[in-house]
Amino acid sequence: MIHVSHLTKYYGDYAAIQDVSFDVPPGKIVGFLGPNGAGKSTTMRILAGFLTATSGKATINGLDVFWDNLEVRRNIGYMPESCPLYTEMRVNEYLDFRAGIKGLSSSQATQRINYALERCWLTDVDRQIIGTLSKGYRQRVGLADALLANPPVLILDEPTAGLDPAQIRATRDLIRELGREHTILLSTHILSEVEATCDSVIIIHRGQVAVESTLEELKSSVGKKAQIVMVVSGYRDPNMFRAVEGVIDLRIKENQRDDTIELRITTHDVADTAPRLCECAAKGNWRILELRIDRPTLEDLFVQIMESEPTPV
Repeated sequence: MIHVSHLTKYYGDYAAIQDVSFDVPPGKIVGFLGPNGAGKSTTMRILAGFLTATSGKATINGLDVFWDNLEVRRNIGYMPESCPLYTEMRVNEYLDFRAGIKGLSSSQATQRINYALERCWLTDVDRQIIGTLSKGYRQRVGLADALLANPPVLILDEPTAGLDPAQIRATRDLIRELGREHTILLSTHILSEVEATCDSVIIIHRGQVAVESTLEELKSSVGKKAQIVMVVSGYRDPNMFRAVEGVIDLRIKENQRDDTIELRITTHDVADTAPRLCECAAKGNWRILELRIDRPTLEDLFVQIMESEPTPV
């Protein structure tokens, strides 16, 4: 549905994005992640037809975003991070105005405006002047605008910015529901939001794609880096656990107040290694006080990527 190939955008001598390539399959919700200044908004603005790329190619629904710009805009609903609105207009007036620009007939406009107002929790402020709304409500007006023409593709740049926790949860549920009918490219800084709503992620770092993967593949790779944490009590040398098959690394932390020791064990296969560690402890007369698995989160992976040099994929 969205195909990006070797996309590059220069501002003078500065490369905002460089050689960016990725795909968003039809009917999927893809999280587009990266720190501030990584190139997320630049990429999304190019896809939405608001910027032209210096080089490379991008297509949406088979249409070139440069050569078929107007047709591409008919196929997308775009919500920018700082959504530009006519603040002197009322909410319903603004949506009616936008429906006209999008080419909706009078009957279609009425139906879609009512739908967007309800889905974005705006029915109670539909006659309120936009300039008097809070930032959270303005974000909802921007999302309603993106939904008006029922486009096959939604490009949402920080859709939950300015929302309170309850609204964030409701918006997350809405995005999941919209994913049944639309292909969605979603930019956000809230990683739990990505885990709750997205099928896959693209992480961009310093203008280049650092990771493109499904969440299942990410969870699998993160699982391989899991650590076994054992808290044991005893008076023998804990280095004996290094000899257990499957142990790659062992970090030992002794408690100065008693005889308990915390062992952090790195292994490729938690399921196989944990029983061997328990067997070793039993043979050595160690008392196991705690045994748990520490798995890196998406946030851990994100921070790890940000602290390393980007490796394009």
